[in-house]
Amino acid sequence: MAARRYPLPKRFQAALSEEAYARLRELNTRYGLGNNYLLTIMLERLDDFADPEKLDTAFKEFITQYGAPASGMSRNA
Repeated sequence: MAARRYPLPKRFQAALSEEAYARLRELNTRYGLGNNYLLTIMLERLDDFADPEKLDTAFKEFITQYGAPASGMSRNA
């Protein structure tokens, strides 16, 4: 039986840091999935593997260090 294709109807461009892209490539090598599928799985199942408090801390630390775009400034929203 042929594998079904998981539909990915939403497309957008994303810029990644070198470190983030390297991690994505490592996951691609390990699981044989493309970047779109890897990002979809990670975001759809984030609550399955990410500790909410650690995730909150990571976002707050990033915002403290780099800031956040002004409301409504996101190009991907």
